[in-house]
Amino acid sequence: MYIKLSLMNHFLKEFKDRGYYYQCTDEKALDKKLNDQSIKGYIGFDCTAPSLHVGSLLQIMCLRLLQKHGHKPIVLLGGGTTRIGDPSGKDKTRKILEDSEIEKNIKSIEKILKIFLKTNDKKVSPIFVNNYTWLKNLNYISFLRDIGKHFTINKMLSFDSVKLRLEREQSLSYMEFNYMILQAYDFLELNNNENCLLQIGGSDQWGNIVNGVELIKRHSSKEVYGLTTNLITLASGAKMGKTESGAIWLDKKLFSVFDYWQFWRNTDDRDVLKFLKMFTDLNLIEINKISSQDINHQKIILANEATSMLHGAEASVEAAQIAKNSFSENSTGENLPGTKIDKSNIGKDIINLITIIDKNLSKSEIRRLVKSNGIKINNQNIDDEKFIISKNIIDKNKFFKLSIGKKRHFKIII
Repeated sequence: MYIKLSLMNHFLKEFKDRGYYYQCTDEKALDKKLNDQSIKGYIGFDCTAPSLHVGSLLQIMCLRLLQKHGHKPIVLLGGGTTRIGDPSGKDKTRKILEDSEIEKNIKSIEKILKIFLKTNDKKVSPIFVNNYTWLKNLNYISFLRDIGKHFTINKMLSFDSVKLRLEREQSLSYMEFNYMILQAYDFLELNNNENCLLQIGGSDQWGNIVNGVELIKRHSSKEVYGLTTNLITLASGAKMGKTESGAIWLDKKLFSVFDYWQFWRNTDDRDVLKFLKMFTDLNLIEINKISSQDINHQKIILANEATSMLHGAEASVEAAQIAKNSFSENSTGENLPGTKIDKSNIGKDIINLITIIDKNLSKSEIRRLVKSNGIKINNQNIDDEKFIISKNIIDKNKFFKLSIGKKRHFKIII
């Protein structure tokens, strides 16, 4: 007598092994469905900026994983819902953008996503949709009768996206309150038109996703699934995607290849192994072997892999070489990405100069760096907070090298 062992679906297993998994509406049923057939799953992206940043990278990796295991991703670009604003995790109403700006953002975000996703394999190539297509022509009365009847105010008030705002006595507009209904309707539309069976999102989207699953069940009597990921925070407690110098954009026009490489290279020791699993394509056996190596070598591998994925292997190698040269005591900074400042800054002191280069550093923080030998110009310590930026520190190519701490180096172009 043979006993058939029930093995977890390969996609779900890797989803868990890489540390993505947080919650699922019906894991057993989804596991069976994924084993029985290739499915379509979707993730939605807001279009409030001209680029996604590293905070969206986990969701992009989920789409890549769907493709890897033979499933077809649907990318929903929220041209419609961006006009409303998702209240999840927000303290106040988001600024409403002009329609032309939203459309421009959609085009640039789609280009970024196409870098990460396979587009030449018809079986798994992504489907890009814009929910403004179906939301713009909704008839309000019909929508309330057909869709609104499936939602209760009692339950809507219980979701964190609403409850937390109300508990903090922060205003929540009726417009934002409707966001969760529109997102649920998106899932219904994708299920009807594309036979989409799965929505993936961050754990803060759980209420919105459950609404969609339940709406489809009530409206169409179909079984669909929701899957959420962990919200990523750094070991330091900071939010993923934000640094003291601002957002880590995925568009190189907003954030240079070198700075992107350096962001990953500067990962906290405690996060390196986790990020190798989450943000690279290295298999888990290989990552396990790497984990026994020197931590700085692990960080370089992470930086190389993450940068190659977005900007290409050649750009990653170049960024690594620039970084290596920059940390040399003899480096002039010539190969660093340039930061331009106006010639009127000649004659200013070092404190005022650095506040222009990094608006997130306060003058008191800069003074502490000066006192602790944390500021250098052309590799020479600056120990006087009244040090003046003069013409004689600028070389014949009209730039000088500014170092802030051990890890941040700038080529300052006059």
